[in-house]
Amino acid sequence: MTTQEEQTRAGLQFPTGFAFGAATSAYQIEGAVDEDGRGVSIWDTFTKTPGRVLNGDNADVAIDHYHRYREDVRIMAELGLSAYRFSVSWPRIQPDGSGRINQKGLDFYKRLTDELRGHGIDPWLTLYHWDLPQALEDRGGWPNRDTAYCFADYAATVHEALKDHVHTFSTVNEPWCTAFLGYASGEHAPGRREPENAIRGAHHLNLAHGLSVQAMGARRVGGCVNLYAITPATASEADQDAARRIDGLQNRFFLDALMTGRYPQDVLDDLGMDLSFIRDGDMATIKAPIDLLLVNYYSRFTVSGAPGGRASAAAAPTDTGSPWVGSEHVSFVNGGRPVTAMGWEIDRSGLLEVLSRVARDYPGIPMVVSENGAAFDDVLEHGRVHDAERVDYLDAHLRACRDAIDAGVPLEGYFAWSLMDNFEWAWGYGKRFGLVHVDFETQRRVLKDSALWYSEIIRQNRRHEQTDS
Repeated sequence: MTTQEEQTRAGLQFPTGFAFGAATSAYQIEGAVDEDGRGVSIWDTFTKTPGRVLNGDNADVAIDHYHRYREDVRIMAELGLSAYRFSVSWPRIQPDGSGRINQKGLDFYKRLTDELRGHGIDPWLTLYHWDLPQALEDRGGWPNRDTAYCFADYAATVHEALKDHVHTFSTVNEPWCTAFLGYASGEHAPGRREPENAIRGAHHLNLAHGLSVQAMGARRVGGCVNLYAITPATASEADQDAARRIDGLQNRFFLDALMTGRYPQDVLDDLGMDLSFIRDGDMATIKAPIDLLLVNYYSRFTVSGAPGGRASAAAAPTDTGSPWVGSEHVSFVNGGRPVTAMGWEIDRSGLLEVLSRVARDYPGIPMVVSENGAAFDDVLEHGRVHDAERVDYLDAHLRACRDAIDAGVPLEGYFAWSLMDNFEWAWGYGKRFGLVHVDFETQRRVLKDSALWYSEIIRQNRRHEQTDS
């Protein structure tokens, strides 16, 4: 290439220090579910329940990252990643969810973070990515207020053990999914369909975030939300109201709580339930100051208040209820955009929209795109995976990030989801999001074309940083 590497692939040049990373989660990659003192999680139980996961898949082995982490870190280094976002398995640290600490669990994450730092990769640690210890679920799970306090104790333990290894901690990944897919629709573990308990769980997840921020007192702590751009299907009053409702429960319920210490009154009115579980002082705790906001973005929702559409944004692989507590009548319609293998519409403009909205409505908070990616029907042929659709997806969304920065959004990094193909929750091994192809039988890793493309973007940006310095 010539001319400043063709202007870094025609516009994909980012400010000095911008973090280029990839993300994973513990349950989806680690395996080793009964090794070195790890306890049982709700996902262990869920996957062993017939009919819950496509093809009866489970993550007992997953992609064996627990044993292969050194190989996986070498792949990250080969790609040139500057940061890696991973989660800690709560039942690996506290098998019963409280009380006794499993030192072997902490030692694994010390080895992992040392390996990352040894390759010049900054570890970004997420405390919770959906694998609640089963012992806590047996005591009521997230609808039980005590779970939030147990989480704060767990967070303090992990922070104390790893604060010299990790400089960026985040608390709860996508609390919407835990609360509403786990306790309302039943699509995710623990598979309960109890709408009022889903709202209790959502509040206690927010409370757990605030309590853990206070407990850690770390130098750099963030909250993580999954945000969607929401479009009404038509200009009708019913569709406009549907968009308000879904935006309220998906986006504002969590953003307003974390950033302003309030729940949106219109959302509380939509719910129309006893909210006495929200106690005095809770909202001030939830608003505990954070250093950055982690934003996960995948798609845009187009919604209607008229009957006849889908009850959710993407069909689940098994029969489920509605996650939209108080707005079960809202349906999701196709907005006419291309879709991924998950059925999720591809819309880069939605990413620019949500980043700009956060910067406008909650000014002053630095952000990173902590998950962004797509599943496609990848095929390994002759040792290569030519995933041109994923390259196009990543290219488009990185351009949206660049546009956001140009518009003044304080965006500091981008993490592709996912580093590797892995266990995709209720879809089992049926959907592939990775930059790296994994043969689930042999555990062989192969870089897809998207990984090579992303690596080249990183390399060009690093070269420009060195030239400018």
